Amino acid sequence: MQMLYDSDAFVVVHMQPDAVEDDTLEASTVPQLARHGFEIVDKRSGKEVYLDGSWAEMFQEKILDWQRNTPTQEEVEDTLDLYTGLAQNPVLVH
Repeated sequence: MQMLYDSDAFVVVHMQPDAVEDDTLEASTVPQLARHGFEIVDKRSGKEVYLDGSWAEMFQEKILDWQRNTPTQEEVEDTLDLYTGLAQNPVLVH
């Protein structure tokens, strides 16, 4: 897990599966659907959305574009705001 962005309005976390580095482990012990994803928390509404699969791939492309072009905070937050409609899960503290 790696925090990518944290502001007054949003938090973005990159969730990565645990990598298996030991070549001696059998294939049956390796997770079959190990995929990465992104959690976007809208602090204003207290809701979050988890992007995986093709949504995560599209978001990853946006992050790579941000690394190349260095957007303003307003541009980043305008983009993140587009995902708030998908946010249905309330953020719960464990």
